[in-house]
Amino acid sequence: MESKFVFEFKRKLIHLLSLVFLLIYIILNYSYSKKIALLVLIFILIIFLIIDYFRIIKKKKIAFIHIFWRKKEAKKLGGNIYFLLGVILSFSFFDYYIALTALLLTTFGDMAAALFGIKFGKHYLKNNKSKAWEGIIAQFIIDILISYLILGSIIMALGMSLVATFVETKFNHIDDNLSIPLFSGFVGEILNFITP
Repeated sequence: MESKFVFEFKRKLIHLLSLVFLLIYIILNYSYSKKIALLVLIFILIIFLIIDYFRIIKKKKIAFIHIFWRKKEAKKLGGNIYFLLGVILSFSFFDYYIALTALLLTTFGDMAAALFGIKFGKHYLKNNKSKAWEGIIAQFIIDILISYLILGSIIMALGMSLVATFVETKFNHIDDNLSIPLFSGFVGEILNFITP
C-alpha cells in the first residue's frame, strides 16, 4: 500500500495538468485576442460541466477521466471546474501578470502546502488537524518567490502570498481553486493601485 505522501504526490502531478488552461490562454491571447482566448476557455468549461453532469447526476464512470476526481468530489463539481472558473475570471478582470501570479499561487502554493505538510508536518492547527504549520510556511515561501519573480514588487508579493496562504488554510468551505486566484488577485489589484 502506497504512503499518503506518494498518493498525494501523484495527485499533485495530475493537478499540474491545470497549467494547460493557462497555456491555452497565453497562446490564444498572444496569437489572436483576449476574447478568443476566454471564449475557448468557456467552451472547455462547458465540456467539463457536461462531463460532471453525467458523472454526478447520471452516475456514469467516464473512461480514463474518472481518475482525476477525488472521493469527496463524487457528488459535487470537480476542482477542474473551479480552477477553470478562476482562470476565466482572473484573466477577465485582473491585470495579466496579477492574474497569472494568482493562478500560479493556486497551483504551486497548494502543492507545497500539501506535500510539505504531509512529509514534514509535526505541528498541526488546533482547529484543523489536516493543516500543518510546516505546509503553511512552505506554501507562503513558494508563493512569495513566485509573486516576486513575476511582479517584481515585494509589497505585492507579500500581500498576495499572505492572502493566498490564509485562504488555503482557512477557507475550507470554498474550493481553493476558485477562492485563491480571486482573493489574491483582488488584493494584487488593490496593492498595484495604491503603491507607487
